[in-house]
Amino acid sequence: DVYSEARVLADDVGKDDISINIVYCGVCFADVAWTRNKLGNSKYPLVPGHEIVGIVTEVGSDVDRFIVGDYVGVGTYVNTCRECEYCDSELEVLCSKGPVLTFDGVDVDGTITKGGYSSYIVVHQRYCFKIPENYPPQLAAPLLCAGITVYTPMIRHNMNQPGKSLGVIGLGGLGHLAVKFGKAFGLKVTVFSTSISKREEALNLLGADNFVISSDEKEMKALDKSLDFIINTASGDIPFDLYLSLLKSTGVLALVGFPSEVKFYPGSLAIGAKTITGSATGGTKHNLLEAPQLRP
Repeated sequence: DVYSEARVLADDVGKDDISINIVYCGVCFADVAWTRNKLGNSKYPLVPGHEIVGIVTEVGSDVDRFIVGDYVGVGTYVNTCRECEYCDSELEVLCSKGPVLTFDGVDVDGTITKGGYSSYIVVHQRYCFKIPENYPPQLAAPLLCAGITVYTPMIRHNMNQPGKSLGVIGLGGLGHLAVKFGKAFGLKVTVFSTSISKREEALNLLGADNFVISSDEKEMKALDKSLDFIINTASGDIPFDLYLSLLKSTGVLALVGFPSEVKFYPGSLAIGAKTITGSATGGTKHNLLEAPQLRP
């Protein structure tokens, strides 16, 4: 049954591969987009899922990072060229030849990858992450995509300085983790949302310091030039000029959501030497499962 198969058969475990019995898999918007062919290039039959946690059941002869019985995670890609400058810098997601996606990707042997809604998967050890012994494996799954997606720009742009201020646009899966990481790093976190129903969750469950309804002009204007960083996790369109006005000079707005357009007046960026940057998941260099601030 193709719907219960992984990307390769278990007896194809190579010398650097590990075979993983999948026990948990998170849900990502990509799973919905690909299964519904939102991008127009889905290859059916399609098995989604790229927030994978499982137990190692077999290891190749050259595997030195894992042993049978380990809990491991697999994220959004399962192969890269391993030769370009980005792979050499452990930024494999930026691989010059393009990473092989965990599901619906074309691997080097021409096979179409199958994702985490399978019973098992075989992956090269380079693209797997050991789940710490004291970390509940079911809670680790969302870190393999949503988690690394917000964590990577936070580290790249020094959004881990205690006492600095962070704005988080949107409170979906990405937003939840951006708030939690921000608090773990000692930042003062403000959540921006279009829905008042998110206030209780943002302030009392996730520990945000402030909650703002983004359509409230008075609340927004009160934050003028007050934030060091903003992470936009929303995929709806936002007024970029307005949000750029909330940044201090040299502030950074990181885009991890996918609005239909990014449009702003050049002066909103140039005056104050502000930065807009984009990011999507991350490389093995940014292994958040090893980040001491984020351990439970």
